[in-house]
Amino acid sequence: MTDLKKILIKYWGYSSFRPLQEEIINSVIEGNDTLALLPTGGGKSIIFQVAALAKEGLCIVVTPLIALMNDQVLNLEKRGISAVAISSNLTHREIDLAFDKCIYGGVKFLYLSPERLQTDLFLAKLKQMNVNLLAIDEAHCISQWGYDFRPAYLRIAEVREQLPNIPVLALTASATKEVAKDIQDKLQFKKENVFVKSFERKNLIYYVEQTEKKLNYLLRIVRKNKGTGVVYVRNRRGTKEVAHYLQQNKISADFYHAGLDSRVRNYKQEQWINDKIRVIVSTNAFGMGIDKPDVRFVVHLDIPDSLEAYYQEAGRGGRDEKKAYAVMLYDNSDIQNLENRIDTEFPDKKIIKTVYNALGNFYNIPDGSGKNTVHEFKFNIFRERYNFNPIEAYNSLKIIEQVGLIQLSDAFYNPSKIMFKANKSDLYEFQVTNPSFDSFIKLILRTYSGVFTDYTPINEEYLAKVFKVHKTVILKYLNLLKQYNIVDYIPETNSPKITFLEERLSKSNNFLTHENYGIRKERYKKRIESVITYVTSQAKCRSKIILEYFGENNATRCGTCDICRRRNELELSKYEFDIILEILKEKIRNTPDTLNSIVENIDYPDHKVIKVIQWLFENNKIKYNNEMQLTWL
Repeated sequence: MTDLKKILIKYWGYSSFRPLQEEIINSVIEGNDTLALLPTGGGKSIIFQVAALAKEGLCIVVTPLIALMNDQVLNLEKRGISAVAISSNLTHREIDLAFDKCIYGGVKFLYLSPERLQTDLFLAKLKQMNVNLLAIDEAHCISQWGYDFRPAYLRIAEVREQLPNIPVLALTASATKEVAKDIQDKLQFKKENVFVKSFERKNLIYYVEQTEKKLNYLLRIVRKNKGTGVVYVRNRRGTKEVAHYLQQNKISADFYHAGLDSRVRNYKQEQWINDKIRVIVSTNAFGMGIDKPDVRFVVHLDIPDSLEAYYQEAGRGGRDEKKAYAVMLYDNSDIQNLENRIDTEFPDKKIIKTVYNALGNFYNIPDGSGKNTVHEFKFNIFRERYNFNPIEAYNSLKIIEQVGLIQLSDAFYNPSKIMFKANKSDLYEFQVTNPSFDSFIKLILRTYSGVFTDYTPINEEYLAKVFKVHKTVILKYLNLLKQYNIVDYIPETNSPKITFLEERLSKSNNFLTHENYGIRKERYKKRIESVITYVTSQAKCRSKIILEYFGENNATRCGTCDICRRRNELELSKYEFDIILEILKEKIRNTPDTLNSIVENIDYPDHKVIKVIQWLFENNKIKYNNEMQLTWL
């Protein structure tokens, strides 16, 4: 048994790797820069975790999702592996202490956001760390050709200069060939080195249905397919409305979106994972990092704005490799709404600049200052103060973020934390001279361990219950101890944050260049067009459309999607269908002709030719002209 498999068994309990996992790990261990393109659910995290555990030193993991990095840290710690996550939700003192643990405390994994790479503190501490691997999750974010570009990812190349002999492992679930090449260029790979697992999901059955009664159709899907499912909608209000509709029809369902309190989100997520809730109705905020294997259906009631996003979301179904359905429902207005999104997502440049200047005024930040400052951000108060249209303001902020001037983070729950600043002898002296605090300090020391070395999460309500007092009394004690410099106490927070990544620019600065506005808008338009092609196609296998989008040009028909099933109902083999179809294309495209003449002049049984012609009629490929001849559309 290899050392890698021993690590896999010891920490994860798996006896074997999934396809390509071991090959990718060996590539990294040999010191090669490596790009891994693995579909959603392909086991990307285990790859860099096993690779790092196989070598001495620390693995730095760059990921854009705070919730995801915290989940992974908790999962590693449950397995007895030391890990820390650093984000804007931590105080400067907490961050400093976490970095020191990475240098001196035997930490194996350091998770941080790409924006953190720019800070002087990180760059100074990095010089003292024994790094064995730099893992880049969601690596498509580094490419301006990608659908979710994050400018801070471009700084990774600068970090590599301090780690000249350390390999990079870039991982993503969705990247076109163009994006894959760009990832390697931007990360300064010494040579091209890509491992690609086919994007084909043979157990996932793609369906698209045009219907004016989406909720009725959804109910049929949920009733027909047993097991758990996810329903994606575009806005927060829709999550609640659809969940309520399912509940009224006696379906166990709940709703989920980023605007909920994070504790509520975590509770709903756990209820669904543990099968207490059958269907979760969500915006695209749901699903990232969740590895529930037995999802039997994923339904989209609104059309996503890229095939990358759709592939990732639909791919949350059937990770146990058993049959699952990915269904897209749309009506006549959805295509038009999708096309309108191009202008909605890219407001006029004047509006974007006005929003940016208002943001600086909102926090009283003068021109040329404010870099790396973090603020609580209440969007509704901001937009109401300056009378902004909410959609224009939100999309303007997203573009300002993509340009690299700010970073926005959703509300994320941080529990209260405490760490003793006084050493044990000074603390004893304080207790003797301040007897009114003695029993409370002893309660903390009995209840929580590690409070002299780490910021330790505490629960004020629990302390109040044990101490038999109201919570306000506990808060008073904690704040007084902080005032006396005995402890550092950080109250719980649960609000969105905004970080200014650069000094505030003057009004005259033209930060919206053709590259970061005009070209990006054009790329967005092409992604929209690709989605419309997928949705409206009446003749081409759904799986083939997706696979060809990701560069798999030799893909064959899946045989199970709605398009393929309609072909299969013709009782023709694929070989026969394709031959007759090509003959018909050549005949009708060149010269319109009558039905009888066409059937008589094709050397195949009449009933088979008629079935293909019927299929072409049903899929809007041919029609009769004024002379009752068949002509190609």
